[in-house]
Formats: sequence, C-alpha cells, structure tokens
Amino acid sequence: MTPARSLLDDLFRMAVAAVHPASCLPAHLPPPPARGRLVLLAAGKGAGAMTEVAERHYLDAGFPAKRLDGIAVTRHGYGRPTRKVPVIEAGHPIPDAAGLAAAEKTLRLAQSCTADDLAVVLMSGGASANWISPATGISLAEKQAVTRALLRCGAGIGEINTVRKHLSRLKGGRLAANAAPARVVTLAISDVPGDDPAVIGSGPTVPDPTTLADARAIVARYKLELPDAITRALNDPENESPKPGDKTFKNTEFHLIARPQDAFDAAAKRVRELGYECIMLGDRIEGEASTVATEHARMARDLQQQGRRAVVLSGGELTVTIRGKGHGGPNQEYALALAGHLDGMTGISALAADTDGTDGGTGRADDPAGAYVDATTASRARAIGLDPAAFLQDNNSTPFFNRLGDLVNPGPTYTNVNDFRAIMIDNN
Repeated sequence: MTPARSLLDDLFRMAVAAVHPASCLPAHLPPPPARGRLVLLAAGKGAGAMTEVAERHYLDAGFPAKRLDGIAVTRHGYGRPTRKVPVIEAGHPIPDAAGLAAAEKTLRLAQSCTADDLAVVLMSGGASANWISPATGISLAEKQAVTRALLRCGAGIGEINTVRKHLSRLKGGRLAANAAPARVVTLAISDVPGDDPAVIGSGPTVPDPTTLADARAIVARYKLELPDAITRALNDPENESPKPGDKTFKNTEFHLIARPQDAFDAAAKRVRELGYECIMLGDRIEGEASTVATEHARMARDLQQQGRRAVVLSGGELTVTIRGKGHGGPNQEYALALAGHLDGMTGISALAADTDGTDGGTGRADDPAGAYVDATTASRARAIGLDPAAFLQDNNSTPFFNRLGDLVNPGPTYTNVNDFRAIMIDNN
C-alpha cells in the first residue's frame, strides 16, 4: 500500500469510528421508565450495533430484563450479538420478506405500548428499506418494483423517501401513531444531506411535510412506469401522512446523535495534524457521481497548480443514472470518473467510500465500500486491457477496480453517515 493510500484509508477509518454507535449513543440514551416496559425498536445498518450498545447500557445498570422488549432489523451481514432483543437481518437496498416480517413485528410491538412504556427508536441509514410495511393493497413484489425504479432513475434520497412515505403503514410518522400513548424517543444517526428528521429512515416518528401530490410529481418527473397498485395508492387520500401539528407527536422526541459532519470533523483534525491544508466542501453534496467527479478533479488540478498541499473532503449522497449493465455504486463510479481526469497527474490521489461499508452492489455484506484512485489508475488499467471510459459508460466500476486491486473493502461498519470522499494534493 502506498503512503498516500495508507493515509486516505486511515482518514476513512477515523471518520467511521467517530460515528459508531459505541462512540455516540450512550450519552443520549434516556432514563428507563419507572413502571412500564422499555421497548427498543431499531432499524438500519447501525441497528444491530445500536441495540447491542443500548441493551448493555440498560441491563448493566440493573434495569430488569423482564421489562425490556423490542426488535431490531438491519441489513444482511450487519447483525450483532444481543442479550434480549432479537436482531433480524433483511434486504437492502431492495426490501425482502425478512424485512416485511420484521416490520410487522415492529408494528405489533408499537401497538402494544401503553402510557407507562417508553419506546426508544434507534434509527440509522437503511431503515427505509429494512422497515418495509406496504400500504393496503400493495404487495411486497410491487414495493420492490417501485424501489428498483426509484434507485435506477437518479432521484435524490429526499425524493425517494417522499414516495416511500406515502406507500407505507410505518414510515412518515406512522410508527409514532402506532406507539401512542407511549412516550417515543427517537435517537438517529443521519445519513442524509441536511440531516432532516423527516428524511432519515423516511421519518417514521416525525411529522411529514411532504404530500401525496409531491410523491405523484416525483413519479411524473422521472417518468417512472409503476405497477397499477402503486398508482392507486398514490391517489388514495387514506395514504396521506400525518403533518406538523398533528396530535400524534405530542409525546415524542427526536434527537440526532451522529451526523456526517461529526465524521468529517474527526478526519479534518487528522489532516491538519499531518500538516495539510483541509478544504471541506460540505457534507451535503448531491448530484450525478461522474459530474461531481469532474468538478472535483478541476479543483484538485487548480490547487496543485497553486502549489497548495491540501486534502479536499466532501460528503453527501451521490447518485447514478443507470444506463449500462455493469455493477458498482455511486462512490466507485465517482472514483472511476475521477481516474480519467487525474490520468498522469502525479501528486494527486483520492478515496471515495460509503461509511456503511458497502457502496451500491448486490446487497451482500461483502460488497465493496468504494475505491482508491491516483495518477496511475488509468494507465495501469490500459496496461491490462481495460478501457476506463468503456467501464464508466457501462456503470461497471466494481469489476474495473477489482482487477486493479483498488477496491476499498472494510466490511460492515455498523453505522452509516453516507459518502466519504477525500482528495489528497501534494506538490510535484
């Protein structure tokens, strides 16, 4: 591993560690209820680790195990050992039958809550896919079809979740409605640009400012061809979500326990310790991965020409409009596009990876998180018969970087604050 790659890899790992549940959750856990049950309801890629940490916190402090209940659902391969609350592994990004069954159990537990109970909702990125509870008249297959269509069309996460919230019995504030009259405290790790509670996990415990009309407009904007049942559901007033001011939320709290910015603060501190100028572009960058890569490559060239020794950090959630038949993810596509622009430009290297440990891919826990690139990436590829432009056109970044040995493969990280990108610029 080159010194540049080692440094970039260290920055990524430090960023992830800063937002792991073991680091950020304990200080935010509320006191347990005086009389009723403590019900832990968790979903997302960090759900297993969040449940593991919360259980330990309460049980080790003497809270009676017989009064602890709950269920956690997480992505396949992201389970963690727990003492009382079961952890179910389910599909992501495409929901599956395991997620459907877990969501039904979650709703039943929520509906069983009384005024004496405390429901602690532990939420992280991926919750939208893990908590799959289709609205009346929609099958799992139809919900899977709309999810695939939304993921392929290039829609942003806010748009995707606007549609999801109006096709669910759990999202868009409905979990809170089911748990009433219990007190509901939501502790969330944000994976969305802007950290909007109504977007994180599709906002199951907060008011939803979006409408059925908004969802229909998104479908029209991207010219999505959807099953008839989906179209009917988006025209059914019964599927409108509870709005701000609704009495559903009078006994609820929402607390953000980790944000993308927290991960970047940790990385930035290390960058400065190493004597580099740290340039933070923000943690809310959205857009087509290859387009953003073009802009970032231009910036890196300009910084090098100015003689600046710097690391450019950026986060957010990039998208890919699928036109080819290959395999990859937004971070790998960004890296592949960046490789073409950095061809032969010595002194510039970069890493782009998803903080959850997997970037797009097949839904397997061992999918790569992203990729590393430098000035030699494109030339090394051509030397073994790979055309970077052809692989980019086919959205086939994973096989490209696999052949070069430049995939980033940390495995499950048990958290998720979305994309982490770092470009290191040294003087020639």
